[in-house]
Amino acid sequence: MKKIVLFITLIILGFLYAFLPAENDKAIQFINSLDKEQRAQALFSIADTTKNTWHFIPGASFPRAGLKLSDLNTKQKELFSILLKDNLSATGYDKAIRIIALENVLVEMGGDPTYRNPEIYFIAFYGDPEKDSVWAWSFEGHHLSLNFSNVANKISIAPRFMGANPGTVEIGKHKGERVLKEEEDIALELIQSFTDTQKTKAIFQEKAFPEIVTSNASVVKPLQEVGIAISELNTAQKRLLQALIDEYLSSMPVHLAKERRDKIKKENYDEVKFGWAGSTTLNKPHYYRVQGKAFLIEFDNTQNNANHIHTVWRDFNGDFGRDLIQEHYKNSHKHND
Repeated sequence: MKKIVLFITLIILGFLYAFLPAENDKAIQFINSLDKEQRAQALFSIADTTKNTWHFIPGASFPRAGLKLSDLNTKQKELFSILLKDNLSATGYDKAIRIIALENVLVEMGGDPTYRNPEIYFIAFYGDPEKDSVWAWSFEGHHLSLNFSNVANKISIAPRFMGANPGTVEIGKHKGERVLKEEEDIALELIQSFTDTQKTKAIFQEKAFPEIVTSNASVVKPLQEVGIAISELNTAQKRLLQALIDEYLSSMPVHLAKERRDKIKKENYDEVKFGWAGSTTLNKPHYYRVQGKAFLIEFDNTQNNANHIHTVWRDFNGDFGRDLIQEHYKNSHKHND
């Protein structure tokens, strides 16, 4: 009898496991590969305060929660790579890997190899993907902060920071490479297409900000409304602005990018604004933002003679899955009444 019960239990567990969302599946596989000491470094409560703490400066300059890439063995690195690929698009994964690889370029340029270590990137889990309906994880280090929230099988990827130093590689075997090329070039094409009247509206200050305005804030509110609205653009310009927004969404899996794009279209899309500060030519300091009802994109290229890029996507209500978590617990409370 015990064998029959055990057999049935294994069948049920196998059935449930087979239908776990891929994100859960890959996360569980990676977590199960960790030893006791590694798990202690990587796993946290969903309520841990570090969940909503993030930064984009080098790993050696900012204390981060989590397990370092350098502390993983070869098999664990393979499993983590599978997890990351599963939670990003091919484009997003490629950008993330190339951003990390720029640490080696900085060493080649004379940087400290200990400080510019491409393995000082941290992985942290909040909650248990095998048991909890609400859990999250992050992957973060220099110029990369990816924050994934899973709430009742709904997924949010925000805030999402990607940077590039150098913006254009000027030496070595990767000379000429620009990891965040499209984010810069599409925006420059758009601002250069404007009439003088449009530029007067779009360019809200002559000097670019030295940094993205929202920095590494845990919570952000809409910035001052500046720039030109989509409704004031011609057809070709509208396509360019949509292409720019799509470039930021392209880091996400296709189905999530489509969901986010559709949501933006429903949220007073014509009032989404594109604002510019600084020079309108490449290799000179410039900054732009795209702001809608619920989201903000910031791009800044001012440091190192305008060869050091910071970009970020923020969701005013959805960073760190706040909107999904709030909705989940609200619905759970209703069902328990």
